[in-house]
Amino acid sequence: MGVLRLLFYFTLLVWPSLQEEEGKCVETCGNVTIPFPFGIKPECYSDPSFRVTCKNGEKPYISRIDMEILGSFTSRDVIVNNPVTYSNCPSKGDNGSGDVDLTDSPFFFSGNNFPFTNESSGRNACTSAFMFDVGNFGHFTFPRDINIDSTHVPATLEWKTFDPKLKVPVRKSNCTEKCGNIDILYPFGIEDWCYMNDAFRVSCKETNGESKLLISSINLELVDVKFSEGRVIINNSLTYSNCNNHQDDRKKGVSVNLTNTPFYFSDIFNRFGSVGCGNFATIYHNQTDNPIGGCLQPSCNSSANLSTNDMCFTLIPPRLDAFAASLTKKYRSYDGNRSCGSAFLFDMDLLHNDGSLTVPHTKGHVVTSLQWAKPLPAPCNRELLCVCSDGKYASAYSVDVCEEPGKCENSKRGYCNMLCLNAPGNYCSLTCPEGYKYSDEEYRCKLIQTNSSPLPGRTRNLIIIIGCSTSIGTIFALLCIWRLFKALERRNDIKLKQKFFKRNGGLLLQQQLSSNEGNVEKIKLFASKELEKATDYYNENRILGRGGQGIVYKEMLTDGSIVAIKRSKLVEKKVLEEMKLEQFINEVIILSQINHRNVVKLLGCCLETNVPLLVYEFIPNGTLSDLIHKPNEEFPLTWEMRLRISTEIANALFYLHSAASVPIYHRDIKSSNILLDDKYRAKVSDFGISRSVAIEQTHVTTRVHGTLGYLDPEYFRSNQYTEKSDVYSFGVVLVDLLTGQKPISSSQSVEQRGSLVTFFLHSMKENSLFDILDPQVMNEGPREEVTAVSWLAKRCLNINRNKRPTMKQVAMELERIRTSDETNVLQEQSDDEEDYEINDDVTDPWGISSCSTMVIIDNI
Repeated sequence: MGVLRLLFYFTLLVWPSLQEEEGKCVETCGNVTIPFPFGIKPECYSDPSFRVTCKNGEKPYISRIDMEILGSFTSRDVIVNNPVTYSNCPSKGDNGSGDVDLTDSPFFFSGNNFPFTNESSGRNACTSAFMFDVGNFGHFTFPRDINIDSTHVPATLEWKTFDPKLKVPVRKSNCTEKCGNIDILYPFGIEDWCYMNDAFRVSCKETNGESKLLISSINLELVDVKFSEGRVIINNSLTYSNCNNHQDDRKKGVSVNLTNTPFYFSDIFNRFGSVGCGNFATIYHNQTDNPIGGCLQPSCNSSANLSTNDMCFTLIPPRLDAFAASLTKKYRSYDGNRSCGSAFLFDMDLLHNDGSLTVPHTKGHVVTSLQWAKPLPAPCNRELLCVCSDGKYASAYSVDVCEEPGKCENSKRGYCNMLCLNAPGNYCSLTCPEGYKYSDEEYRCKLIQTNSSPLPGRTRNLIIIIGCSTSIGTIFALLCIWRLFKALERRNDIKLKQKFFKRNGGLLLQQQLSSNEGNVEKIKLFASKELEKATDYYNENRILGRGGQGIVYKEMLTDGSIVAIKRSKLVEKKVLEEMKLEQFINEVIILSQINHRNVVKLLGCCLETNVPLLVYEFIPNGTLSDLIHKPNEEFPLTWEMRLRISTEIANALFYLHSAASVPIYHRDIKSSNILLDDKYRAKVSDFGISRSVAIEQTHVTTRVHGTLGYLDPEYFRSNQYTEKSDVYSFGVVLVDLLTGQKPISSSQSVEQRGSLVTFFLHSMKENSLFDILDPQVMNEGPREEVTAVSWLAKRCLNINRNKRPTMKQVAMELERIRTSDETNVLQEQSDDEEDYEINDDVTDPWGISSCSTMVIIDNI
């Protein structure tokens, strides 16, 4: 009886929130319409017990009990096709016996069924027994006269009195009812089919020999259930504490979050309080909101007998599901222990008359009430369970409303404190209060609607005309304003793009391209919107890398092609900005003239943005520097790859120096400016400081550009850059490939060790070359080929630029080394030994302390 009462109370508590479920689904199976609470789809039935399966698209079956539905639904019963429950006919082999199991389901056979019928036939008195519906027997399309061959007959099933719209599982009969000495009351439960829903699932845990009941959804200890008050009492931790023994994260000012659960902190039974002295306690909705309340503790020296349990407290707002708390020191403390304080929510039952708590706050937990429903006055009668003010249950069999007459204050009038969530009379009584009328369709009391006197027809029409005219006029005005705004926005956008185009060197680029008409078609001018969309408005997460001249993004264009978008760097100082802008336009012009498989291809540019953009083909495998200095065991850099990559770089530089329409000096050859494509072929990149020069003309500048360790000493001294300066930088790249070491050590200063070039030339002079080579080169490279490449690198690093080979000679020599037999690789070396005498002052130009030129050098 207790379980049924609890189920009925849940009907009253959550009924209103489920009213709108009805009528959402209209389903049919064959000729049978399936109404709520039954349903085929999960969103159409109220509970798994009412799920229907449509077999072969013609016959609906109640899935849980596997019985065919014949139809004739009412608010509490349904007609089903009931099997013959027993047959002793030998000719049928006793196969007619059936078993209908309604255990643990809400269904039971209606009293309208005739409970037992016996049919006999023939000499052997073959019989069968079954239940059938007397009142509805003639409504179905099977033989009107039951005979011995009948296997099914119609019967009426009803379901238990709790409302199926609650979506409450039918409670099992063998649910665990205790956790240690703690009673587990419905709607709470441990096992499936024992609790209302997941919010009311609990777990029983044993700690130090003591059993504790935890509400799983909020991970708090359940102390007691006050069902008649719609609340539970939990053991809650302190929200905030500044005591030394409360340093865990639970005491740092944030409460448990009850959002998306049926629970909230009760404003009737709880108060926000603070224990201690000299502090001001504040409660917030969250850590960023304004305060919603607070209280001031007494001064620590205000009383000689001040107790650590003396406290201040204040009210909390209704339906509070989460909060934050803090303590602010207001008085100077004379006793360090007394200034220790805490803030929390607590149940008022813990508070003594003198304002102190029953349980000291130093334990770290206090008892708190959580509300999940609120008792409201409502009419009731003896046929319905109600809750009196003292918590006694009403008797369903008593003449009086409550079990003990007089306990309920308004029992003479038939009023009790019932657990209702909506208006009085909302499915609480068949006798509706004044102003309400009972609805047989909705099974609840509805407010009687009263019609006010209508306005005269002319006045009503005038109001409609004025309202429609005003609405149309307002919409039209807003539309015009919106279109005007969009037109101004487009105009400003066009002007801004034109401004950026001029500022980013668009006129300079047009002037340069006009003098190189044959190359104009090679450059595509991209629209800013396309590149902004591709880079997600230059999102930091899309950055592929950062170089000396800009930032590179990896993106996909609208045509599906993968590209690298380079965003050039601009600085605020006008002089440097103009210099970098000139570099940017220079890179566009130079790359537009280049068509070589070992030089990165420029697809186009965009000058309509705040910062100019270049669009390159995407090179997927990173830089040569990464491949050398960050070796991958799964993909090692073999000697064959090193020799091939060296040859490809040399061919690219030879093309730039000789084969291009105008000779181009790169001026920043280094391993980090060599990219590797999907087949690990070399691609020379980063032409930001390159220069094109007339034939037989060298480039003289007052600013020295380059990267420390790769810079030509002759260029550093004379400020004169020639094609032989690129040869020197390429020689450093060769040494980098041979030794696997960086040109300048990052762990030691130049003065302590010197550059890699100095170290390499010294090893060549001392015949100790093979002591400094990369182990991979030593293990795989043929000795003759390695020696030949080393001598070539030495020639490229000649201090006298006139004695260095050209890039054409370097490329041819590397091709010869790759294709020659091992016995014919080495040739006569004609270089004089004095040409390679090591001079630190020359080979380490960055060590020179006095220089009149402006130096712009990148760190490697």
